[in-house]
Amino acid sequence: MKKKRLEIEYTFDFELIGIISSAKGYKLAWEINLALSTHLVKKADLIIQHKNNVNAAYSYYSFENEVNTLKLFRNKPSDADLYKNLLVPEFPHYDFILLRQGDDHMNNNRLHEVLRKISTIELTAFIPLDALKSKEHFIF
Repeated sequence: MKKKRLEIEYTFDFELIGIISSAKGYKLAWEINLALSTHLVKKADLIIQHKNNVNAAYSYYSFENEVNTLKLFRNKPSDADLYKNLLVPEFPHYDFILLRQGDDHMNNNRLHEVLRKISTIELTAFIPLDALKSKEHFIF
């Protein structure tokens, strides 16, 4: 029996920022909360099925209000055996991925300035969505 596959094209109305930090997820979320006056809260792990039919769980923190959404994802899965299955495999050097969506009053340069002032963040950089094959992981 032939299998049929449904192909859907999505519009991506969000930005991704890669973060290199040695801090634990809860500590980084707390520091971002202080710097941006947000309230990132731990959510149930995001489960992604990769092409090799392996399910991997990624911890994340989320903040949503009427106009904005911020989500902080760990790039490595929670299970140490699955470390080769990164959330964004094109950028393995990032420890965390920050998703920003909505009509934020803070422009991109201002957001980078605020994130760079956090002592546990070593580097932040925008991730270009055009070159990203794994952007479907962020549609849920």
